[in-house]
Amino acid sequence: MSDDMWLSDGEEEGRVGFATALQHLLWAEAKRREGIPADGHPHSVNALRPDSPAARRLHLRHLEVAAQCGKVAEQVMEDAAARAGRAGASYPEMGTAAGITRQAARKRWPQAVGTRWTLHTLTGRKPPHGAGMVTTRSRDKAVTTGWDAVRKGDAATGGVLAAVVSDSEHRVVWASLFDPAEYDAVVVEVPDDLVDIPADGEAHQAWADRWATFVAAEIERRTVRA
Repeated sequence: MSDDMWLSDGEEEGRVGFATALQHLLWAEAKRREGIPADGHPHSVNALRPDSPAARRLHLRHLEVAAQCGKVAEQVMEDAAARAGRAGASYPEMGTAAGITRQAARKRWPQAVGTRWTLHTLTGRKPPHGAGMVTTRSRDKAVTTGWDAVRKGDAATGGVLAAVVSDSEHRVVWASLFDPAEYDAVVVEVPDDLVDIPADGEAHQAWADRWATFVAAEIERRTVRA
């Protein structure tokens, strides 16, 4: 089913209006390159005899302008994707905006995402836990900060009990918690349902609650083992 079928009337009118305005702009540029005044004949692509030499020349010029517009649009899209990535957008979000799949977006703009890393920390030995979140452009810095926080935090009331680092796609790439058996921070793998971190809202809180439950169970298991 086409995405167009899900557009509201206002959205459909806006898209049609945008397309019409762009068509007018391309036609005006084709006329300019042919030395035809903006208000001069022909006023539209349909105002020429289909089989005339003038029509062939002008339509080829129109094609030239349209082809160049496509190249400009590709550059604009690349710039927009890079800026969106720096602002924290993920490939699924870019794919939705561009009307393509996440995989296609990743292939199209391979450098757009991956320069933003978020450190999530879980504080307090017992519920209700606190939470912290810091964003950096360095994966190593995010991991080192999380590692040090877990190492130091367990010794203090309300300190950091666990930490995870997520990438620009909001996927966990590193996780740690305090192991009572080792009496040190250790790296752990999180369950599949914790790998993707919702950006905000109730979904994010639900993720944080599941994370806290996982951390508590894992520490309890390691405590018993110790």
